[in-house]
Amino acid sequence: MPRRSPFQALGLCALVLSAPAAATSPAERLAGAIRFPTLSVEGRADASAEALAGLHAYLDKTFPLVHQHLTRETVNDYGLIYSWAGSDPSLRPILLMAHQDVVPIAPGTEGQWHHAPFSGDIADGFIWGRGTWDDKGNLLALFEALEGLIADGVQPRRTIIIVSGHDEEAGGAHGARQIAALLAQRGIHPEFVLDEGMAITDGIVAGTDRPVAFIGVAEKGMATFSLTADGAPGHSSMPPPQTVVGRLAAAVGRLETHPMPARIDGLARRTFEKVAESMSGLQHWALVNLWLTEPLVRRKLEAQPATNALLRTTTAVTVISGGNKANVLPGHAEALVNFRLKPGDSIDGVASHIRETVDDPGIKVALLPGGEEASPISSADTSGYRWIAQAIRETTPDADIAPGLVVGGTDSRYMARLTDSVYRFTPIHVRPEDVARFHGTDERISLADYDGMIAFYKRLMTISAID
Repeated sequence: MPRRSPFQALGLCALVLSAPAAATSPAERLAGAIRFPTLSVEGRADASAEALAGLHAYLDKTFPLVHQHLTRETVNDYGLIYSWAGSDPSLRPILLMAHQDVVPIAPGTEGQWHHAPFSGDIADGFIWGRGTWDDKGNLLALFEALEGLIADGVQPRRTIIIVSGHDEEAGGAHGARQIAALLAQRGIHPEFVLDEGMAITDGIVAGTDRPVAFIGVAEKGMATFSLTADGAPGHSSMPPPQTVVGRLAAAVGRLETHPMPARIDGLARRTFEKVAESMSGLQHWALVNLWLTEPLVRRKLEAQPATNALLRTTTAVTVISGGNKANVLPGHAEALVNFRLKPGDSIDGVASHIRETVDDPGIKVALLPGGEEASPISSADTSGYRWIAQAIRETTPDADIAPGLVVGGTDSRYMARLTDSVYRFTPIHVRPEDVARFHGTDERISLADYDGMIAFYKRLMTISAID
């Protein structure tokens, strides 16, 4: 297939925002939503105001029964709350989430997409475009499920609340955080919350040929620290024994070679012990006998970035700067180091780890704004978890199910003030070749997965709020 130019790949904004033709299938309706480039831009809450307004009008037109039978509210102009009132007000509501915004396309990669990022093309058994996976697929599937249930003439006993933030990819401060504050003010305490998160892994978990559906019961925290070194600028022909760049490089080198400890404990241990039930042979034996094998298993898991992230608070040096000319000694150098906090660790603990590991009074350490502690761990023994697991079993009967840790961040963390039962799961199959598509090039969702996603939400609503 010929590659498109960057200009063709992004498309004209006017074309993207124009009213799409009437969609006659769920796939076409999702494709229409993909054509609104609702990009999140750090520090610019209104960067995609026109696209968000267009998406809202599109949802109104595309799902008429939802907009006739549910109440709709906006928060900070673009955050959305939909409520379908239940017949029994004594029952706590359920709260289902999916955000509207998407991440930008990495500069220089526009022409690498086989289908333009905001084309919403349907081809080769997939719906293509930014947001198909993260997170308009979930959002539109929720609306499809609601529209179908209303058309079937059902009435929920338990109120169903849909929450959709518009800046999740920029931290959620203007969307989900404000929505959570409003719901808290109203005294709303859901039976459970479900947001995007983990998925049905297929061919990813070694030692089993069965899909494993991970339900995220917690997510890692995040903190970014700046490390700075200062000294006298000068000519490179007469350098001191260590320049500020060298001093800073030594500091970040020590952080990389001495990360925070890896532990197979708490949630990580419960995850691996549950996954072991799906395994056979040596892998099964090793995971059910961690009392004996933990050191060996830990070293093996640490060797892979994906599993290493489950065991520890990770260290990532992401930005480093200092100097602007080859023959001039800079007087200042700075590095930014991003930590993703495992439940049980804290931002204060990370700060102590940095200072002890760097062990250099000439390196200044400062926490940047925007840090978040790791979320609480929700129980896998609640009605919410059981309902989610039941919906997975009924729609994907060949999958095993295990609790897990989301290594990124989601809008659901703001809902922890409303309930102890916050879960994170996206009902799609993820295979090894799909991982790079997340926030990457050629994001897509298969037609079969999208149909399964709609069936999952319809079944979950029926189990938890209607039956």
